[in-house]
Amino acid sequence: MEKKSIPVACNLDCGGGCPLLVTVENGKITKISNNPVGGKYLTGCIKGLQMHRVQYAPDRLKKPMIRTGKRGAGEFKEVTWSEALDLIVKKMKQIKEKYGNSAFIRLGGSGACNGALHNTSSLTKRFLSLFGGYTETDSNYSSAAGLFTSPFILGTNEIGIDPFTLDNSNLIILWGANIVDNRLGVPFEAKLHEAKSRGIKIIVIDPRRTSTVKTLADQWIPIYPGTDAVLMMAVLYTLIKENLVDRKFIDKYSYGFQGLEKYVMGENDNTPKTPSWAEKICGTPPDTIKNFSIIYGETHPTALIPGLSIQRTIGGEEAIRMSIVLQTATSNVGSLGGSTGALTWGTLSSPKIGSIKVPTNPNSVRIPVYRWPDAILGGKKGGYPSDIRAIYNVGGNFIVQGSDIKKNIRAFQKVEFSVCHEHFLTTTAKYCDVILPTTTFLERDDYLIPDGGNYVLLSRKAVNPLPDVKNDYEIFTELSKKLGFEKEFTEDKNEEEWLESLLEDSEIENHEEFLSTGIFWGKNQYRSGLSDFITDPNKNPLRTPSGKIQIISEEYSKTGFSSIPSIRILKPNDIYPLRLITPKSRYRVHSQNYNIPWFRDREKQGLWINPHDAYTRGVANGEKISVNSEQGIVHAEAIVTEDIIQGVVCLLEGVWPEINSDGIDTAGSPNMLTSTIPTLPSQGSRTHSTLVQVSKIR
Repeated sequence: MEKKSIPVACNLDCGGGCPLLVTVENGKITKISNNPVGGKYLTGCIKGLQMHRVQYAPDRLKKPMIRTGKRGAGEFKEVTWSEALDLIVKKMKQIKEKYGNSAFIRLGGSGACNGALHNTSSLTKRFLSLFGGYTETDSNYSSAAGLFTSPFILGTNEIGIDPFTLDNSNLIILWGANIVDNRLGVPFEAKLHEAKSRGIKIIVIDPRRTSTVKTLADQWIPIYPGTDAVLMMAVLYTLIKENLVDRKFIDKYSYGFQGLEKYVMGENDNTPKTPSWAEKICGTPPDTIKNFSIIYGETHPTALIPGLSIQRTIGGEEAIRMSIVLQTATSNVGSLGGSTGALTWGTLSSPKIGSIKVPTNPNSVRIPVYRWPDAILGGKKGGYPSDIRAIYNVGGNFIVQGSDIKKNIRAFQKVEFSVCHEHFLTTTAKYCDVILPTTTFLERDDYLIPDGGNYVLLSRKAVNPLPDVKNDYEIFTELSKKLGFEKEFTEDKNEEEWLESLLEDSEIENHEEFLSTGIFWGKNQYRSGLSDFITDPNKNPLRTPSGKIQIISEEYSKTGFSSIPSIRILKPNDIYPLRLITPKSRYRVHSQNYNIPWFRDREKQGLWINPHDAYTRGVANGEKISVNSEQGIVHAEAIVTEDIIQGVVCLLEGVWPEINSDGIDTAGSPNMLTSTIPTLPSQGSRTHSTLVQVSKIR
């Protein structure tokens, strides 16, 4: 019996990037475990360690398929690769000739987002650009508001911290960051446990008592979703009143603090932003706000780590602005053990290694990714820059993951042609005309560049691809050949030659050691964003008009919003009195794994609802309830729990919907309820700003 261990790197869209070891016996995976090269900090989560269940799932796609029935019916016939690719080429040529290249839209990218070569986003952009161009989707669902806003304030998005800097923190604030379930970089959870064992206080601010609260927090501060900027202003008010702001630091490193101070103290509008004022909006008791503010102000350095959740709301831009302000006011920016207050995950550079290049899109036509269904349905008459006729989707279940599922379905139904590369017959795949079966990361060689880590990983092919399954590079190579630009796409290199060239184009000097150990660590694991600026602001000014932290930003005001942070929230009303949040599942990567029973059975999908809200609606635990919003209706099981605050309900995202003849989803898919109206000016996701009503199904 042949048995071997093969190093791989998990390439799921979770912000991780974990070194794993795959045990293969007689050509089949029998076990996945942590790779010792990662030490105690780079360890896999349950999704990566159980990836063999995805690899050998009975419903995995094994042959190309062409739709035979109505879109969405799931009726397809298996065909040869030649038949499938010939149809794609025929349709692409027809649409290009009739409508031009802007008629194509690129969707997807999250299927394999960290690979140097096998990167679902880069490969698709490269292919469509060489074909003549396409309508591009700007930004992402994850962090659009934060990434849009930070450069106005800090002049850059190089604003995070390495997880190892938490060794120097004396207080850690996780503001909407559920790191136990969602990682935000592999070492973070382990470093937080170490901090806790040293007696470092960890405070979590969140509407839910999450896994992070239960396992790491010394204090849980509940808050209504979308009101984070309100609480932050009350914290700043208290810091000022208690003389806990660092005036020298503020004067030296920031611009415009006094203007915000006047607003917070009520000099502009006769409304001081006191803890009592904040309680009426964010639901957090005044004493809790005051005590938290004093602990925060008296402890240095403090790492304030905002989760992506706080900027996926109406006014999410303001939460990021205020988070930066708080860390500036307390002189925690740029210090070892502190943070900028801006997004932490994936914003510092990784060690240099080559990656497949993306040519300039000849079309330069772009739409916000959050509005992709509106762009398809509205077209030029609706104010969008192109009339989209075809969708090319690689590595994305966009019907499920985009807000307003019924609108997403209408968009897929409207186009003349759609194709996807997939592992399974997802909801989105059911609405495509051609489905091409693709490899998992276990079936190909690559280098991995993690979003949240200062290292590079080697990922070996553990097993051969399933028969008749190809990787995305192979697929695009064959399509490029049929369309006449194979040489431009491949640059006369096969996959092995590409990987050799990418390694040559890297800062890794000892290739043999890297290929042997499977990991290359960045030289400095204790980086803190803006540390150079704090060390010498004259020598290293920020790329802002003042060269400093721009608390007042006249440039930002040109977007149509206030030059200082402001309050923008979605208020409940009599028709929709409850606030819905749609966080991630511990057992899914967005919608991936939902179809795998082993993962699905470990976490009940239902509506989290506080006992008070359940009682007033006559709802008992386990009963069927209806959740209604302006966009749609979901039927789900009630999970009555004290782990969510009164006035807030929760449906975990990533569920493949099951829509009945009445247009009601019976699986509990939250994007049946969400809206494609974004938070502005970033055009980012606002899925945590959704108002609903809940009633018992009788």
